[in-house]
Parts: sequence; structure tokens; C-alpha cells
Amino acid sequence: MKKINLKVNGVDYSVEIEEDVRLLDVLRNQLRLTGTKEGCGEGECGACTIIMDGVTVNSCMVMAFQAEGKEIITIEGMATKSGLHPIQRAFLEEGAVQCGFCIPGMVLSAKALLDKNLTPNREEIREAISGNLCRCTGYNKIVDAIDKASKYMGKEGDVNGI
Repeated sequence: MKKINLKVNGVDYSVEIEEDVRLLDVLRNQLRLTGTKEGCGEGECGACTIIMDGVTVNSCMVMAFQAEGKEIITIEGMATKSGLHPIQRAFLEEGAVQCGFCIPGMVLSAKALLDKNLTPNREEIREAISGNLCRCTGYNKIVDAIDKASKYMGKEGDVNGI
């Protein structure tokens, strides 16, 4: 067993892990942050997407010890003091949420994009979510939602969600 320190959604955690445990498993099983989903377990579907030090990563492909000292954001860290993050609000308004399995990863991929580029074009949006698979929506409503969120965030100022 090894002890590691993580900062997840602005909260410091100290957890004991086995050397071979994935970050996804620590988030879901030890920290009980179950919004991060396991889809393929091979880094192909994006259901387990999180933001680590400002970059989206597939948490199923990251060993927990590799996250030591990193800033991690999961879907649970997206809400603001006033409620839903503008990205979440736009997803609901645009009907971009179907079964919901891919949505946490999609929302986090959108956040990572909009944190770097508040006025992306539709091609840039599609590129940003290209690592996230969705079987329900056909992506158009998701792209519409991210486009709408960029406008919300432009009006409301920088909204980091934590």
C-alpha cells in the first residue's frame, strides 16, 4: 500500500492505494465520485474523462500514483455556487443529454476547450470532443450546447466551476 495526496474538485484527499490501481477506481470507489464512468477501460470512449492540471485525460489510463499532487476536476466539481455550470445548463437546454453515460466526459471536454478558447468554431468544438463517444445524440446537439455555453460564459465572465 502507498499513500498519495490528491486535490479533487478543490478538496485535498490523502488515500492509500495499491500500486496497480487506476485513478478511475480511486475516484469512484474510494472517493465515491461516481459521475466519472467506466466505458471501455481502454481509453477509447471518453466516458471516464476528467481534467487533470487543465488537460483532459482518460482516468482509466492513468495510474493513481501518477495523479499525486495534480489538480483534478470531475463532473462533481462543475457546479457553481449559483447552481449548474453554464456548460451543464446549455447541455440541458439544447437537449444534448440523452442516456447521460457520456455526458460527464463531454462536459469536461467542453470545459477544457472553453477554458482555453471561449469562442471556438464548430470544427474546434468537434475536435475537442473527438475523444468522447456518444451513441444517443449524433453529436449535433452536443456541439450546439457547447456553442451556446461559450456564449453564456462570455456574458457571465470566467466561470471555472470550483
